[in-house]
Amino acid sequence: MGTSSPARTRHHVELGLRARLALRAAAAASWASRTAGRGNGSMIGGLVALRIAPDMLTQLGRGRRTAIVTGTNGKSTTTRMTAAALATLGEVATQADGANMDAGIVAALQARIGAPIAALEVDELHVPHVADAVEPEVLVLLNLSRDQLDRVGEINMIERKLRACVDAHPDATIVANCDDVLVASAAYDAKNVVWVAAGGGWASDAASCPRDGEPILWDGETWRCEAGDLVRPQPDWWLDDDTLYGPDGFTAPLKLALPGKANRGNAAQAVAAAAAMGADPHGAVAAASTVQEVAGRYSTVEVGPHSVHMLLAKNPAGWQEALAMIDPDADGLVIAVNGQVPDGEDLSWLWDVRFEHFENTKVVAAGERGTDLAVRLTYAGVDHTLEADPLKAIASCPPGRVEVLANYTAFRDLNTAIAREVRNA
Repeated sequence: MGTSSPARTRHHVELGLRARLALRAAAAASWASRTAGRGNGSMIGGLVALRIAPDMLTQLGRGRRTAIVTGTNGKSTTTRMTAAALATLGEVATQADGANMDAGIVAALQARIGAPIAALEVDELHVPHVADAVEPEVLVLLNLSRDQLDRVGEINMIERKLRACVDAHPDATIVANCDDVLVASAAYDAKNVVWVAAGGGWASDAASCPRDGEPILWDGETWRCEAGDLVRPQPDWWLDDDTLYGPDGFTAPLKLALPGKANRGNAAQAVAAAAAMGADPHGAVAAASTVQEVAGRYSTVEVGPHSVHMLLAKNPAGWQEALAMIDPDADGLVIAVNGQVPDGEDLSWLWDVRFEHFENTKVVAAGERGTDLAVRLTYAGVDHTLEADPLKAIASCPPGRVEVLANYTAFRDLNTAIAREVRNA
């Protein structure tokens, strides 16, 4: 873990004629999207580039030193922290908006076409073919738990695909959370693995061993398969309430700008990934600690008489972590839920989330599926009101601090509405 100075070299990309034409068309599409007020244009640019040159991901990704970050929760935050840590080595290509499928990845690589390093957030289902295209130096596996069953499917299927991906890239260093049974199983046979005790607050989806179906037995923080060989590995990196510990006696205070225990685990894996790629771990800790918000998540915005703190959650484990970050003394809490395709149209997971925490807070159920949420809150014994429009839900809260917890499209649309409200104020 020696120190490294920032790389000054630029990454040279040899693109074929078709790829060069694809990038020109992508730039035109992005410009048109921005001009029409439909966003920053990166996604449509990536889609156009891939339609013209289907191998664009391989052409843009080859030759870079790349870290892939994946898992059910924490991908965007860990990727942002990893990118910050790797920036101590040189320019880094990464997504700014969490677009973690092929088009978003292509857009990120094209935007920093000369960057010799990449830190890429990748959707779990897309990891195998993205890894084949970019040949990552490091693959970061955060956690695995139930997500959108109507899109992702059963979680053990994801574990098997990630395990096969690890096997297919024996030269990659796998940075894996040893507290997560499913992640540990995926990384267990890797030739080069760095284990991080990043925490495993949600263990409901790993009651049985993904390899043989036998029960997982827990003893404090350690676990093992009752009948098989799978046991919790000894961590190379671990942390307590104040300090991050690593190989060769490394220690450093870990004081993050972001809230929550889960983000401390994310930071530990980001630092471990950067160190595996040659970054000075002390510098990596300092850089990761500067991350304050991720595509609007964790940000605080002023909306009229309300100071609004924004949190995003997308599945039971993520909701449970986000609920733990909410200030119980806030003047109001708006919980907004949509059921569009990016969210998953099946919201039965609401019944797996413990909402029984808010006896003294004004709670407003909001979003397109606010009625579904209101039913769940009723059974949780949470006194609440119902207002479908999240912006109006915020306005209905007493003046002061309002916590907002929303799923993907509800969060996205509310951010857009708030920006419009602030602009027109």
